[in-house]
Amino acid sequence: MQYSHQITVGQATLAAAVTGVGSPVVFLHAAVCDSRMWQQQWRAVAEDHTAIAYDRRGFGATRAERQDHSAVADLLTVLDIVAGGEPAILVACSQGGRVALDAALLHPDRVCGLFLISPSVAAAPEPSYPPDIAAMLAQQRLAEAAGDLDQLNAVKARLWLDGPLQPENRVTGEKRALFLEMNGAALRLPPCGANIDTVSAYQRLGEIAAPALIICGSFDFPHIQERCRNIAGMMPNAAFHPLPGTAHLPSLEQPASITGLLLSFLQNPREAIQPGRMP
Repeated sequence: MQYSHQITVGQATLAAAVTGVGSPVVFLHAAVCDSRMWQQQWRAVAEDHTAIAYDRRGFGATRAERQDHSAVADLLTVLDIVAGGEPAILVACSQGGRVALDAALLHPDRVCGLFLISPSVAAAPEPSYPPDIAAMLAQQRLAEAAGDLDQLNAVKARLWLDGPLQPENRVTGEKRALFLEMNGAALRLPPCGANIDTVSAYQRLGEIAAPALIICGSFDFPHIQERCRNIAGMMPNAAFHPLPGTAHLPSLEQPASITGLLLSFLQNPREAIQPGRMP
């Protein structure tokens, strides 16, 4: 993925990769990755759309001074500059999903579809963890407190790439190497300030009219699987699609499956969310 745009927003320069021609599709990455998690999907979408993937503040090739900021405003600035402000379909994972949902609530005229993988959502109920997962989260906190970034990176790979209840190193090779590279780089970048978007999105999901497909892997955290089903049930034009045999980052682990689902959704989002329509 080559970054073709450097977009200045406040004290940040957002690195964006843009290719293709057509209606815009924007990719929003998880908080343990950067835009490279979408490489295969970004290339495939560009055959019929303008495919836009950018690194948010604190990730990848984006550079930012410490400054409180609006992640939604950053997204809209990217759309204004790259796509002339045209409404976009947002493809997002995890924390990127939170940005997408916030944008759909704050600026519904700018979002015409949502393809969300294990999305975070502001003001969602706090999770409870089974003992095995709680123990791994305790290891993560210890690594953070010690400043052991390599150990912290390894724990995060176990939780988010392998899945918290799956064997360590379930996912190997180039996929694991890319995860460790992306998350390792994010762990070492200086703080970039807080996201000031304050949207009680979970309580307002029923206001989102855009068609939405909510996807979650069967190896993801149990509370995230439950939350994804709830999100889909609370949105008026949404469907839930479980994805067997993958954890939190299926665009890395099962790229062909996610690419196929995404291309089917883009053909006609409203038809795609009807029962029995997705492959």
